[in-house]
Amino acid sequence: MATVKAVMGNLTVAERQVLTAVNSGASSLSFVGSGFIVLCYLLFKELRKFSFKLVFYLALSDMCCSFFSIIGDPSKGFFCYAQGYTTHFFCLASFLWTTTIAFTLHRTVVRHKTDVEDLEPMFHLYVWGTSGVMTVIRSIANNHEHLSLLGTWCWAQTGHTGKVVHFITFYAPLWGAILFNGVTYFQVIRMLNNATRMAVGMSERSYQPDPRSDMKALNRWGYYPLILIGSWFFGTINRIHDVIEPGHKIFWLSVLDVGMAQLMGLFNSIAYGLNSSVRRAIYERLDLLPEWSQGWFPKSSRSRGQQQDSELVSLKIQDQQ
Repeated sequence: MATVKAVMGNLTVAERQVLTAVNSGASSLSFVGSGFIVLCYLLFKELRKFSFKLVFYLALSDMCCSFFSIIGDPSKGFFCYAQGYTTHFFCLASFLWTTTIAFTLHRTVVRHKTDVEDLEPMFHLYVWGTSGVMTVIRSIANNHEHLSLLGTWCWAQTGHTGKVVHFITFYAPLWGAILFNGVTYFQVIRMLNNATRMAVGMSERSYQPDPRSDMKALNRWGYYPLILIGSWFFGTINRIHDVIEPGHKIFWLSVLDVGMAQLMGLFNSIAYGLNSSVRRAIYERLDLLPEWSQGWFPKSSRSRGQQQDSELVSLKIQDQQ
């Protein structure tokens, strides 16, 4: 992933080996988590609605980013270049897909538009096009080299120009996405909160629906922007520190940088992918298992998964797609 390639500096061999282990372990968790969401989308036809299709593209980007981060010691030349380009490309694509999900919710809930599905080609052009352009631009002033003593990452940033290009092509889009997602989800949650209060005020108390499940979904949306912040906060601090003191690396900060960034795919798969629609689809398949094996799974969780609608379905977003 892009952040890993800039944290090596003057670290010792032992410290670099620790970073290698952290990178491999965290990337493997993200690969498994995002791969699970991709598999669910491919296996369960009821999940193939437009809103979850965007989650599928997000998980696919995360899975590819994690895979190329853990492929290990790439040889010099073509494979080294390939690893550098692919990790940067798919990591960019990952957080750009989160902005399309936020945009879809905002356009559907706040603006009451039903044409979001028609914008899918534009989403692909925006995500893959922006990722491609930023990846090519980042090749300017970069020293593509194989890092000896560790031999895990390529495309190290060297020199002031390379670090500036790194900020422009990665961290600027990243924090732009964080700001966009935060503002968008704030507007969506505020509007739905107002609509809920109005509905409660106009209803008789005896017929008042229980809003707790919808509020749980709204609160969950509020955490989505925090995933990107949590994943890349330490990386951003580490890059800023590297500009201020390029000859001095802070080992614990580098560990947090690499570990949290590589866990982004796992965080996304849990927050975006493991909603009640996915759980319900899984639990329905569990009913097809022999009775002796159904005892392995908690009954309370299964019944909850069968009764709850998706966070998006409960608000009639998917139905509009």
